[in-house]
Amino acid sequence: MVKYGLLAKLEAKPGKEQEVATLLGGALPLAEQEAQTRTWYAFRTGPASFGIFDTFDDENGRQAHLQGEIAKALMNNADRLLASPPQIDRIDLLASKH
Repeated sequence: MVKYGLLAKLEAKPGKEQEVATLLGGALPLAEQEAQTRTWYAFRTGPASFGIFDTFDDENGRQAHLQGEIAKALMNNADRLLASPPQIDRIDLLASKH
């Protein structure tokens, strides 16, 4: 069972919503290249609200993801696209169904 996760919450600046959606959708190939990332989801919860949820088998995988290409792309574009810094929460999974 995967036991570790990350939940990132993102709020787009006014007028930047489509660019955030495009950035997140375009990150899928990067996630697919991360051998230690078990699941990766990019989602939208409102007109300007977005998120990323991903899971890992161990802390090493989670840490590798935080230092990976998706995190770099997000942080390199945060000032231009996001209304505030991303809120990134570390999650310890208690149960899951696949």
